[in-house]
Amino acid sequence: MHFFTIGVFNSTEEEFFHKLIKNKIDHFCDIRQRRGVRGSKYSFVNSNKLQEKLAQLGIHYEYVSGLAPTQQIRDIQNKIDLDKHELKTERKVLGKSFSTEYKTRILNHFDFKSLLRNFEQLRSKRIVFFCVEEFATACHRSLVAEKLQDDFHLKLTNL
Repeated sequence: MHFFTIGVFNSTEEEFFHKLIKNKIDHFCDIRQRRGVRGSKYSFVNSNKLQEKLAQLGIHYEYVSGLAPTQQIRDIQNKIDLDKHELKTERKVLGKSFSTEYKTRILNHFDFKSLLRNFEQLRSKRIVFFCVEEFATACHRSLVAEKLQDDFHLKLTNL
């Protein structure tokens, strides 16, 4: 299995889906708390439209709610962004307190072994973890990727 991460900010619909096709993604894991984006610019990643397009491309969609940060954890990053006068769409790195809380409350309790067994049962080979931020380092998906690399020695690529 090969794992990837992908964000959507600063991508067009064509660019976003081209990355999935080019990298032969066969399993798409949505790890957002809310599966929608405000406004029309990124409406193609709103849950229903996204699932419809992925089905057309033959890519299995899975919502992995257990990896989504809670609102309380998201509020920590929102405060960090506010204090730094930084927009979510421009963020390049996560705040340390967000990372600590996410690891403690989410990652340390998530059953990765079951998730990996599920991928094996579905014969998934190229799995992508998705959230909205452009840079993986600005998103909790980087923490998921780090956990997979550290604990399971799995190969990971940021798209």
